[in-house]
Amino acid sequence: MSNSKPLFSFKVQFAEMIEMANHSGMPDFILLGFSEPPEHRIILFVCFLTMYLITLVANGTIIFIIQVDARLQTPMYFFLRILSFIDICLPTVTIPKLLVNVFSKRKTISFIGCFTQLYFFTSLGIMKDFVLAIMAVDRYLAISMPLHYAMLMSKRVCVSLLAGCWVIISMASLTNTLLTARLSFCRITRIDHYFCDIIKLFLLSCSDTSLNEQIILPMGLAVYFFTPLICITTCYILILITIWRMPLREGGVKAFSTCTSHLLVVTITYVPMLYTFIRPPTSDYVAEDRIVSVLFTIGCSMLNPFVYSIRNNEFKMALTKALNNRVVSRNK
Repeated sequence: MSNSKPLFSFKVQFAEMIEMANHSGMPDFILLGFSEPPEHRIILFVCFLTMYLITLVANGTIIFIIQVDARLQTPMYFFLRILSFIDICLPTVTIPKLLVNVFSKRKTISFIGCFTQLYFFTSLGIMKDFVLAIMAVDRYLAISMPLHYAMLMSKRVCVSLLAGCWVIISMASLTNTLLTARLSFCRITRIDHYFCDIIKLFLLSCSDTSLNEQIILPMGLAVYFFTPLICITTCYILILITIWRMPLREGGVKAFSTCTSHLLVVTITYVPMLYTFIRPPTSDYVAEDRIVSVLFTIGCSMLNPFVYSIRNNEFKMALTKALNNRVVSRNK
């Protein structure tokens, strides 16, 4: 019974937040988005819509091919399928609203909508980093402990790892969201962004945000950034040590080649995040924030499927087989 009290407490607080928003006359937030001239709106809309559709199709293809091909039923592809699912969900939290607001005059988002968006954006962003960390652990075990790999990374272990990470991340994200939602906001509720960013909400608040900054920002650095990054770095150091000790270096180099796609995805994911964390939380980085957020939310999500598929012969063979079966079924 004691384990259910924290979750129950969060549900109560979330319900109180909704009731407070409904009865306090809380004004909607205005998402200023991109300060584009009116004649550029169509170009902006087409660019983001194209990127979003490519993201959906590319990641959806990854999920479908892994699901239907029996040869890809391994832990590495299991986690790749989860990563592709997150890469679909993460831009879906922000991009559809951005597309609507491109031609909208008001560009508003409700109080509940804003903090719902904040919660899912934070949760999915952190979960993506943890999945990348688990994938690094998977590569380490496959290269360093091949004889025990099947037992160490069984389907039950994989699911348990993901479920445990999601529970912890959900609680942390809900805490951040509730702490931010309890702030008092000025009547001028204009957010210099295309979605409800937590730093922008701090700058918009009329109340003291020192407690939030002391809790949320260090938690974000520790949980969101350093924990997965340290895990990934440690795993690859151990992988390199293992390869160095192998009697046959060629086999080790071939084994490490399976990690190159993962390393590239980690790089393009963490570079925008690194910029976000090293700069001070001020309102002087409006344009840069938007560009970096686009790179993180949709740029990385769009590129990841191509990074994993171009250098992966197993996946290319599975894709070719699926396409050939599709052509044969149509000709019958």
